[in-house]
Amino acid sequence: MNLYPKTKIICFLVLLFISLAIISNSSAKEPAKVITGWVEKIRLKDHDFEIKAKLDTGARTSSMNAKNIKSFKKNDQRWVQFTLVLMDNKDNMHEIQVEKPRSRRTKIKNHDGEHDKRHVVNFEICFNGKTYTTEFTLADRSEYIYDVLLGRQFLKNIVVIDPSKVFLTTAECE
Repeated sequence: MNLYPKTKIICFLVLLFISLAIISNSSAKEPAKVITGWVEKIRLKDHDFEIKAKLDTGARTSSMNAKNIKSFKKNDQRWVQFTLVLMDNKDNMHEIQVEKPRSRRTKIKNHDGEHDKRHVVNFEICFNGKTYTTEFTLADRSEYIYDVLLGRQFLKNIVVIDPSKVFLTTAECE
């Protein structure tokens, strides 16, 4: 009696079982990441226009263009009052008055090597068909092309960036 064919079948089944276990284990731990371009469109919750956002792995925290930034106390908490200045994807300027609780302050290194202390607030955004809450520093970004920058803290678990592409995702949310 030849055991070789039976041994091959048993080895094949064992390898198949191990492969399936590895695949199911790895997919359970890490959700799939979406491939994006280096510029994508987002929406702010409760606003009906799209904004172009630069995806920047060199920045830790996301940033949004704001002016007239004032800190104040409300119910023993730190709050920030500011005006968002955002260009939509049709080149219309939107100035939005906002008051939000401040989540923290952070030190940001500028291109000239100087450090700024910035207020950090949370926003709900629509990105690639899903709603996310993430931190944004408030800064005058009027000198930059993009009013919104999405940094590593937001990007790390959800995207892989293709630097040769733009606008691969949708800013529509359910």
